[in-house]
This record gives sequence, structure tokens and C-alpha cells, in this order.
Amino acid sequence: MITDHQDSTAKRDHVLIEVTDAARWFDVSPAWIERVFAGKPRVSLKAVDGVSFTIRKGETLALVGESGCGKSTLARLLVGLYPLTRGQITFDGESLNRMQQSGGLAMRKRLQMIFQDPYASLNPRWRVGRIIAEPMLAHTDLTPAQRAERVNELLSQVGLHPTDSNRYPHQFSGGQRQRISIARALAVNPEFLVCDEPTSALDVSVQAQVLNIMKDLQRRLGLTYLFISHNLAVVHHMADRVGVMYLGRIVEIADRDELFKHPKHPYTRMLLAAIPDISGQGLARTAVLGEVPNPLNPPSGCTFHPRCPYARDKCKQDAPALAKFEGTDVACHAVIEAWQA
Repeated sequence: MITDHQDSTAKRDHVLIEVTDAARWFDVSPAWIERVFAGKPRVSLKAVDGVSFTIRKGETLALVGESGCGKSTLARLLVGLYPLTRGQITFDGESLNRMQQSGGLAMRKRLQMIFQDPYASLNPRWRVGRIIAEPMLAHTDLTPAQRAERVNELLSQVGLHPTDSNRYPHQFSGGQRQRISIARALAVNPEFLVCDEPTSALDVSVQAQVLNIMKDLQRRLGLTYLFISHNLAVVHHMADRVGVMYLGRIVEIADRDELFKHPKHPYTRMLLAAIPDISGQGLARTAVLGEVPNPLNPPSGCTFHPRCPYARDKCKQDAPALAKFEGTDVACHAVIEAWQA
């Protein structure tokens, strides 16, 4: 006999998202006439370059990293907004390419996205009720009355009043607009939500309200999140596991508590050391050293080596792959060699 606890554990261990060697390159070459007459070469921006990870059903994987590291590009790959240049992404065992084929709507409704800017992601000419109901037109056979009832239910779930369906986005605050975005994402009962810095445009007090709503919805609806943020305090509050990205690659993935207490990769240590000390212990604040290199001309080997205090000749030549070390996946020659020694 399978108990409720065993069933819950089995669901939690079920891999919902699997990303294997995913890459997305953008052609940013000069105009054709410049290439022909000035001899300028083609140029590719490797926004995501060989990323692999899994997300289990019901968990939250957070991605952190400096601006331009490829977090938002990866988010768009996971919901099919960008095609892959290389690699594979599977959702519940099926290739994400199926969304582009006949019958792909059944998969598409299971993956939704909450965008960063609630001021830009809502149509200012539509009333809120129409904005939230729009996904239902594509993915359900509900009657107008049923859609209106579902809109009212969703507004209540995110802490708004059903009468708000008759108002326009400009009549709401930033936090309320983001609640509307969350309601729209939940309209077709998705299983997986990609949250691309959903609170970065909000005040701190409003951020807490929206984050608590998201955690409550996750518990009640069994949602799975990919949560992208540059705010490590928000990540600590939301995440079960954390992945750290640098110039299009993941350099470390670990359980949240392990990563915050025992970071392995030098870049992760640098990010955590830059957090201001609010404990009153007088700990020194360490600035993040150097600047992110030009992504159009990244360093050879490990792209972090120009900023790394442990860099050696091997780091300049060979890009390290993710390897298991004390329960953490880390891509660093220095860490791996110290462990093997």
C-alpha cells in the first residue's frame, strides 16, 4: 500500500524539466555590405552555451548571476520563445520541440511565464478580465460565463477583488499588476512557471507580498518554478536549489542551504561575499572584483579566469565541466583537483 507520504516523495523525485547541453547563439554580425567591402567577419553572441540541469516536480530552482550572463535567454528557451542552437530540453519526458508541431498546444498550456516588467507585459488597452481570459481562448473550450467565473477565481487567488476585472492596468500599482500577471499565467492550470525576475521592478515591501503569494500558490497548486533573480535574499527565500550562471554557462548548482553556507566555485564565493553585513557582526564587505568580459569576445578556457584568484594555466586553456563535489555540481579546475588530491 502506497502512503500519502510515499506518493508525495515520488512526485517530488519526478524530473519534470531536463536540459542537456542547451545553447542559444545570436547572429550579431555587421551588415552584409560591411562584411563584403570592409572584410568584417560574422559575429555570434553565445548567450547560452552548453547548459545542463534538471528540475524536479514541485521544487523551485533559482538562477542567479550578473546582468548579461544568459538567465533571461535560458528562461525563454524553456518556454519555447527561442529555438535551441544546440542541445535538448525535455518536459515530462517529451522534447520541447513538440510545442511547434501539430497538437503542441497541449504541452504549451503546461508551461507559462511571468515576465519581469508588469508595466510592459500587460496590454494597456485591455481590461484586466480580458487580459487574464486571453490564454483560455487558445487553450480551453470554456464558455464566456465560465471564463468570467474563472477570472474572478484567479483574481481572488492572487489577493485582488473580482470587480477588478473591469479596470485597466494603469489603475493598479506595480505590485498589483504583477499579481495580474501571475493570474494570467495560472489561467490554464500550468504545471511549470518560468519567473523572470518577477519582483525586480517592485518596492521591497511589495516584493515580499508577491513572493509570499507565489509560495502559497506553489503549495496549494503543486507548481514547479524556475525562478530567475539577481537578489540573493529573494533567492534564499524562494529556492530549493540554486544555479549560478556566468557568461552563458552554469558554474555551480547546489541545494540552497549548502550553496549559501559552503559555496564551492570562486565566482559564487565572490557573489556571496559582496552581500552587505546586516547582522551587526562588523564583517567586511567584499566587492565583486573586476567586470564581466565582453560576451562577444569571451576569454578562452574558463571564462571566469581573468577575475579568479585561483586561476592557473589550465584554466586559460580548458573550460571545466560540471562535476560532483560534496553534493554540489561545480565547474572549476581548482576545486576538482583539490578534491581529487
